[in-house]
Amino acid sequence: MGEIEQRPTPGSRLGAPENSGISTLEHGQKPPPTPSGKLMSIKIQMLDDTQEAFEVPQRAPGKVLLDAVCNHLNLVEGDYFGLEFPDHKKITVWLDLLKPIVKQIRRPKHVVVRFVVKFFPPDHTQLQEELTRYLFALQVKQDLAQGRLTCNDTSAALLISHIVQSEIGDFDEASDREHLAKNKYIPQQDALEDKIVEFHHNHIGQTPAESDFQLLEIARRLEMYGIRLHPAKDREGTKINLAVANTGILVFQGFTKINAFNWAKVRKLSFKRKRFLIKLRPDANSSYQDTLEFLMASRDFCKSFWKICVEHHAFFRLFEEPKPKPKPVLFSRGSSFRFSGRTQKQVLDYVKEGGHKKVQFERKHSKIHSIRSLAMQPTEPNSEVPKQAQQSASLAPGEGAESPGGQSCQQGKELKVSTEECGPRQSPALQKSPVGNKKADGAVKATTEEEEEVVKDRTQQSKPQPPQPSTGSLTGSPHLSELSINSQGGAVPANVILSPNLSPDTKQASPLVSPLLNDQPCPRTDDEEEGRRKRFPTDKAYFIAKEVSTTERTYLKDLEVITSWFQSTVSKEDTMPETLKSLIFPNFEPLHKFHTNFLKEIEQRLALWEGRSNAHIRGDYHRIGDVMLKNVQAMKHLAAHLWKHSEALEALETSIRSSRRLENLCRDFELQKVCYLPLNTFLLRPLHRLMHYKQVLERLCKHNPPSNADFRDCRAALAEITEMVAQLHGTMIKMENFQKLHELKKDLIGIDNLVIPGREFIRLGSLSKLSGKGLQQRMFFLFNDVLLYTSRGLTISNQFKVHGQLPLYGMTIEKSEDEWGVPHCLTLRGQRQSIIVAASSRSEMEKWIEDIQMAIDLAEKSSGPTPEFLASSPPDNKSPDEAAVADQESEDDLSASRTSLERQAPHRGNTMVHVCWHRNTSVSMVDFSVAVENQLSGNLLRKFKNSNGWQKLWVVFTNFCLFFYKSHQDNHPLASLPLLGYSLTIPSESEDIHKDYVFKLHFKSHVYYFRAENEYTFERWMEVIRSATSSASRAHSLSHKESHVY
Repeated sequence: MGEIEQRPTPGSRLGAPENSGISTLEHGQKPPPTPSGKLMSIKIQMLDDTQEAFEVPQRAPGKVLLDAVCNHLNLVEGDYFGLEFPDHKKITVWLDLLKPIVKQIRRPKHVVVRFVVKFFPPDHTQLQEELTRYLFALQVKQDLAQGRLTCNDTSAALLISHIVQSEIGDFDEASDREHLAKNKYIPQQDALEDKIVEFHHNHIGQTPAESDFQLLEIARRLEMYGIRLHPAKDREGTKINLAVANTGILVFQGFTKINAFNWAKVRKLSFKRKRFLIKLRPDANSSYQDTLEFLMASRDFCKSFWKICVEHHAFFRLFEEPKPKPKPVLFSRGSSFRFSGRTQKQVLDYVKEGGHKKVQFERKHSKIHSIRSLAMQPTEPNSEVPKQAQQSASLAPGEGAESPGGQSCQQGKELKVSTEECGPRQSPALQKSPVGNKKADGAVKATTEEEEEVVKDRTQQSKPQPPQPSTGSLTGSPHLSELSINSQGGAVPANVILSPNLSPDTKQASPLVSPLLNDQPCPRTDDEEEGRRKRFPTDKAYFIAKEVSTTERTYLKDLEVITSWFQSTVSKEDTMPETLKSLIFPNFEPLHKFHTNFLKEIEQRLALWEGRSNAHIRGDYHRIGDVMLKNVQAMKHLAAHLWKHSEALEALETSIRSSRRLENLCRDFELQKVCYLPLNTFLLRPLHRLMHYKQVLERLCKHNPPSNADFRDCRAALAEITEMVAQLHGTMIKMENFQKLHELKKDLIGIDNLVIPGREFIRLGSLSKLSGKGLQQRMFFLFNDVLLYTSRGLTISNQFKVHGQLPLYGMTIEKSEDEWGVPHCLTLRGQRQSIIVAASSRSEMEKWIEDIQMAIDLAEKSSGPTPEFLASSPPDNKSPDEAAVADQESEDDLSASRTSLERQAPHRGNTMVHVCWHRNTSVSMVDFSVAVENQLSGNLLRKFKNSNGWQKLWVVFTNFCLFFYKSHQDNHPLASLPLLGYSLTIPSESEDIHKDYVFKLHFKSHVYYFRAENEYTFERWMEVIRSATSSASRAHSLSHKESHVY
């Protein structure tokens, strides 16, 4: 290649001082120039399987070689990539950018170094350059071929069809089959050939750049996207695999993710010999610190994985490289390894600034040359994103396409896009250009003793994280975009929650699966119940199918709230415009008819499964996938009605604003017992139900082995429903925010225009405000542009009166416990006003800090301060004295509650805002979105603390609340139990509950026991209730929500 020339460093291009970010040098020293002297040749295998030879000085650090490769490719966003090679022990490791190459690669002539993707961002729209997306597409192609990126047949065929489109252009069946015969993109490709050709036919007119974009859109939703597995064992000796992603550390059994530890929950990572240790932050409900331990094959394997974790944490969590600690004068313990390079935030900012020249590059296997628009205009930060993606982007009302470069505080709502360190070997043959992309000279020092050290998630430095954009969303919204996401576990709040999906799967007793709640039910015996259970199927697939049936009953009741009850109310009074009627009811009635028949089919299949009819052929009906596939395919014909629901929601709210009579009608209807949730929530139920079907089918696919007769139908149904969810996902995120803003508007007085285009709700909750009268309870509402604080006035409407607003533009936040002597105290400094607030606990304080800082960062990126929008803002010291409101029994008879409300005022007093006020807690939009996925229905036995008998009830869990019915046929609940603030545990032996599958809910003196019918339903109730009793962190939630779409 030739000798590497001296050139500006990425640090200098970013405006950093010359001596910033030096790795092992003392403060004040300058980095040495690129070593001169004898050159050595190193072979680099590119992502397109070609090999290039680069000559570098023998004593040059690894950074010089990586810069040379990026210069050769004219790659501006080279920080996402790395160089890997097998060391002398045949362990594949990353080239350390700070150490001399000759000390890492002992025999350079006999080693081939691979140039691959190292850091996989949570969303491909964050990749600003067409070339970068092309290289990522080559990585996906390579992972498919090597079997590293596992997926179902439909997803694989769709991925390959986009690869074929980018390589040979538009569909021609003869050319397609000839090309597929010569190129193998995946093992067992022949079986998928017809599907690939069929999908390719749909891509006519799609450019190579658009094909890359669509390929990454599909791939990023796969659970194994960017994942490189590292074999390990847990404390019990169970074989598992560890991986690291942008959201944190993931745990797999085989290729199935079973848990995720988000960066926000991780206090320290360390290794000692072969043991890899994860130290978690204390749980809100306990004072201990949980440390998880994993055993790896050797110390070298363990240290290699630890290094990867250090780098991922620094790249995705930090705004910039923290200054390295000075080197000890006498001696030091542990590894001196530290991250070197720009963080993702710096990369995004640098590319966004522009100033690059347009460069052509050549695509291997493609006749089309692409031109990169390197000079991007500030008004079009995503100018290189394919047009069709921009057109399909779902933006909040009035929201422009904002660069996804903004960093946000992400709760391990953690997207599940795990980073994989190995990548495709394919890479473009590019024209040389002096413009290169280099890693910054700085290093994030994760000083650690080798036995005990590493990544500490510094609260203030590393809070921000990249936003998690939703499907096709180019807004870069740090809140709405990460809703999914999930999966990404997608979340559990660690399903992630790490989410998406977003919360830890606690179905196993191992501390690996449930680090924060490892109390498990003790097996007990009950002869009568045991006999009853033996009469029913014990297959887990049966119980999953039963869950479809029970939740479908609740869904039909929810549809009837609109199609029957609300329509009947509207017909009695001439208050609703005919155009609005024609928009709502004709689009709900076909859905109600379809799902009525669907429920009948499910129940008939369950009857056959249980042997209650046609017992002689029941063996042929131990399956549910065929019923699901048939109805999911039929459901696609109703997509036109689903698209209308968002329009109906907007039209209803618009009509309410313009008609006082319609407003009164809707308000009175919400006071009826049958309307147990806000009216506009029911308009979104059909969109939410699609997500429930997807979750059920994912569980079926994971449970059924490929040899099972039901597996193929379940997998096909999952692919169909995933496609529908992906199409409607952007609309759903936008409408959830729209619905929540209108719901909050009803709880507030003293505010004029809460619902405006571009405003996003982030968090609401109770904090104590320090004033001349001492600490006074206030209700705070955080949006993406302003923070409101209110008090619960003594008005008959039970609404919250706005006392003031703090624009987030220019605001700073700092902990001030020592200054004021108040636990969990924060000082919020605005441009015109500062306030001191205190949270109820440290975990609550951390949640507020995380979300407020994220909102401040978002406001700073906006055009300027938010205009005043309060109708009146009296000084806080003029607020009326607040009566002490005793915490009420959380389970009340709804009829009595309604009567009281109707006498006093036409406003509900049992909304989520009031629950947070009484329980002195908070809830975020992320939590609301997780709650949408965690809905469940079924029979439970309930027992009070001081009672002897068990009462059988039909229970519906939704919106952070348990609703109790006498039977599933009832139209309205008898009572409700809001769960925010409650603790979920297993009864102890001293409580004398000698029954199986019992869980306990308690808040202060209120204690309730609930008993499930079997192990599966017990675990499901525990899973969904835990999502409400412990508010998820942003990273945790994300992981849960991020269930892969394909």
